[in-house]
Amino acid sequence: MNSSDIVIHIDETLSDEHIHDLERQIGAERGVHAACVPEKTRHLLVVDYDPAALRPSAIVDSVRSWGFHAQMVGL
Repeated sequence: MNSSDIVIHIDETLSDEHIHDLERQIGAERGVHAACVPEKTRHLLVVDYDPAALRPSAIVDSVRSWGFHAQMVGL
């Protein structure tokens, strides 16, 4: 199984409910192995995914579909 990670910066302040919903929804997408918002950096979403099954831009688009302003970090 191939695996890559991306970090997505979210401009908005996320409530606990939004964080858990976002982690659950993104984590359930095809090609995503896990999605996590670290407790100390609540504006960052770390996503572990299969690069053969999913492009990073599709993950960012999915986060944006929630109405958040999001962009990949480090690219």
